[in-house]
Amino acid sequence: MTTLIAIPARYASTRYPGKPLVSLTGPDGAKTLIRRSWEAAMAVRGADRVVVATDDDRIADHATSFGAEVVMTSSDARNGTERCAEVAAKLPGFDIIVNLQGDAPLTPPWFVEDLIAGLKADPAAQIATPVLRCDGQALASLLADRKVGRVGGTTAVFDTNRHGLYFSKEVIPFTSSAYAPDAPTPVFHHVGVYAYRPAALAAYPAWPLGTLEQLEGLEQLRFLENGHPVLCVEVQAHGRQFWELNNPSDVAIIERMLALQP
Repeated sequence: MTTLIAIPARYASTRYPGKPLVSLTGPDGAKTLIRRSWEAAMAVRGADRVVVATDDDRIADHATSFGAEVVMTSSDARNGTERCAEVAAKLPGFDIIVNLQGDAPLTPPWFVEDLIAGLKADPAAQIATPVLRCDGQALASLLADRKVGRVGGTTAVFDTNRHGLYFSKEVIPFTSSAYAPDAPTPVFHHVGVYAYRPAALAAYPAWPLGTLEQLEGLEQLRFLENGHPVLCVEVQAHGRQFWELNNPSDVAIIERMLALQP
């Protein structure tokens, strides 16, 4: 089965304009967010092609400068899934299309590899996404964001078949327990990566924008609202920390995590 990884990137982010071109400093020096996200995608084993999908010439020119293949998409795309649907239409013939969000440079390659394997193993699944069990430290970070009104990471709850029940920018499920920094918790951090089969991805843009998707600002809820289950594939951190760049304050967090990567 052939796999395409598309990295959607837009300049006009509501919360953080110009986010893909923000510089992140790690042990290997300063690199932009989009470059680090592309490097994360290039490290995935089994991917047949990796492209940056954007409607912005500034992002396209920069991505081309460090060797990325760019697919220009329209400015009408309302989220990364719609942008990936445009890419799939322009580059047909792949069995699986992976949407690796352009704001997740810390995504370990095995997250994506396990995601692809999970979708391949479930012929009935049309879309899959990774979830990572939070330890006490990660849960505390999510709760701290919500306490001050910041939109941080997304959490997921799912049934016994690993089909998503809901995704939220609130911290769900509620728990009143206290957890040690390295203790497992019942909260799962949704990792912003998706793997789609072509038919589901092609159908997605024609579905109406749902109420829950609009309220939460989460593109995967459109699948749930239209009766299409989302397979949640649990992945393991193996000592790596994961965080997405959602707000300017996340730059320092990600740079600290880059410094700790082996």
